[in-house]
Amino acid sequence: MKPSPHRHTPATIDLSAIRYNLITVRDHLAAHGKFPEFWPAVKANAYGHGVVKVAKAIEDLVGGYCVSNLDEAIELREAGIGKEILILSGIVPDNVDYALKLNITLTAPSLEWLKLIVSTGREVAGLKLHLKFDSGMGRLGARTVEETNAMIDLMDECGMEFNGIFTHFATADEVSQEIFDRQVSRFNNVLSKIIRRPKYVHSTNSAAALWHDNQVQDIERLGAGLYGFDPSNGSLKLPYELKPAFSLKSEIYHCKEVEAGETIGYGATFVADGPTFIGTVPIGYADGWTRDMQGFSVLVDGKFCEIVGRVAMDQMMIKLDKIYPIGTPVTLIGQDGDNVITVDNIAKWRQTINYEILCLLSDRIYRKYLD
Repeated sequence: MKPSPHRHTPATIDLSAIRYNLITVRDHLAAHGKFPEFWPAVKANAYGHGVVKVAKAIEDLVGGYCVSNLDEAIELREAGIGKEILILSGIVPDNVDYALKLNITLTAPSLEWLKLIVSTGREVAGLKLHLKFDSGMGRLGARTVEETNAMIDLMDECGMEFNGIFTHFATADEVSQEIFDRQVSRFNNVLSKIIRRPKYVHSTNSAAALWHDNQVQDIERLGAGLYGFDPSNGSLKLPYELKPAFSLKSEIYHCKEVEAGETIGYGATFVADGPTFIGTVPIGYADGWTRDMQGFSVLVDGKFCEIVGRVAMDQMMIKLDKIYPIGTPVTLIGQDGDNVITVDNIAKWRQTINYEILCLLSDRIYRKYLD
């Protein structure tokens, strides 16, 4: 979907806030005797913030980047990013040529996958791999010490580079420690029994770095924390301040007064109970501002204004306290006067997590950047 810079509904990304968050986490870990390389997660277009801009803004602070798939890695290379790139998911074996050519590190999710890589007959000598161990997340990874060592043996036999081993925690952002401790124990067990230790051992995402910094090893895979939001969605108290980097604003581009009994939007789900001022705002579910936002509020002139009627594909309506001129700013995420709407507020309303809110905001929303 093409960005729409001429439609006055821009997202603003504060790159200095992203740098601040990374430096804050780095300094906190250093104060506790931890000095990992930072390989931040910039997958899913840097959680909706814009991957190339974000990657370049922090390039001097990181050792590498984590992405989801091969195309995300290629995008970084085409943008001139020369740092290490780790693809966290498995890729189609036929595409290993790209990884070799572009110096991209792959995740080896299983012995079966490694055997498929070899069976293609393609050149694999020098291919850099991080072996994934499934300590309890249940998505990807070897499940036993025996499979793990068989994978290392096959890498050595075929000249592939066993560059790292890692796992991923399922509950590092939750109050209960039982599952987290079980995963730590399983990962430590396999580390104690593998044939040899690779260059990189890593397990910590943002949540683990925030609340389990004793587990940080050679790489810190900073994700949600990089962008300034709480990976626990308020379940745990943040140990230090993070600055949200993302704000979203639009404007009123039509305003009117309707009489009692008039309906608003598809399905006529809102009926005015008296004379009511209504503003129309150019954002809708095609932008990722989903239909379930009906009943939530935005900020106009520092005041909360309810979203009324169903959110349409391209626009929505809000209930105002008076007639406002065309072009009046509308804050959807961010601060206006003394009031603020956070991504966490929206996530709570939609009964989901803050990650999903920003990842669903479509490319049609034009991103502009503060350096």
